[in-house]
Amino acid sequence: MIVNTGALRSLYIAFRTDFQMAFAGVTPRWSTVATLVPSTTGSNEYGWLKAFPRVREWIGDRQVNNLGQADYTIKNKDYESTIGVDRNDIEDDNIGIYKPVVTEFGRSAASFPDELVYGLLAAGWDTLCFDGQYFFDTDHPVLAADGSETSYANTDGGSGAPWFLLDDTRAIKPVLYQERKKFQFVAMDSLTDENVFNRKEFLYGIDGRCNVGFSFPQLCWGSKQDLTATRYAAARAAMMALKGDHGRPLGIRPTLLVCGASNEGAARKLLMNELGDGGVSNEWKGTARLEVVEWLP
Repeated sequence: MIVNTGALRSLYIAFRTDFQMAFAGVTPRWSTVATLVPSTTGSNEYGWLKAFPRVREWIGDRQVNNLGQADYTIKNKDYESTIGVDRNDIEDDNIGIYKPVVTEFGRSAASFPDELVYGLLAAGWDTLCFDGQYFFDTDHPVLAADGSETSYANTDGGSGAPWFLLDDTRAIKPVLYQERKKFQFVAMDSLTDENVFNRKEFLYGIDGRCNVGFSFPQLCWGSKQDLTATRYAAARAAMMALKGDHGRPLGIRPTLLVCGASNEGAARKLLMNELGDGGVSNEWKGTARLEVVEWLP
């Protein structure tokens, strides 16, 4: 193949087509547990997380939920992946060896938000949220009915593979996926580019800008204990009993159980079997949907 502008343009179009087809062939999983937040700047502030709005009887003046009290900011990050194509491979018409790599670019770009979102969820015991506590913690601050400060838990600890119980019926989900720029296919493939002149190498890659963070801890229970009926029941009861400021019930509904492959068997037994241990009726069948995620252990 003669390496000229026309040939390079055709190669770019072929690579971009492979990328786009692979990208379109992936069904992302992140939206199961995360809310998309479009971003137009370098970072987004989430002061509104301080308020979990509830309706109250109107006595006297309105009580204004101050949406600027929480100092919680998610800064966008840049992500990329790049390959170099040797000019000799183009001249020798040996481009086929790069097709699987470019295809993987598309798959990787489409699934990268999954990796970010579920990676953050698994790191919730070591990652701070808007109230200054770790997202999964035993002492999240909240105001009691008399106005004094008390706390609530959204974890029972443990040291095994994590599993999560979520209320996914709300307008916002436990994780925020902040997207500044969608992943796109880019190239440095001009005959006059420095990389071509010095290294006879044409560069193709992907890049995007995004980040993830946490929303309300009340919407998700995280556990590293064994996934048993007893632990599951305790998690459900704790979530449904949660109250917001001034002792007002939040109406949390545990509707989704999320786990990795190591907990899949226990999860299916818990949510799908007619009978539990000892042959008794399984009262937890169908009480939540199951999502088994490859990004979790």
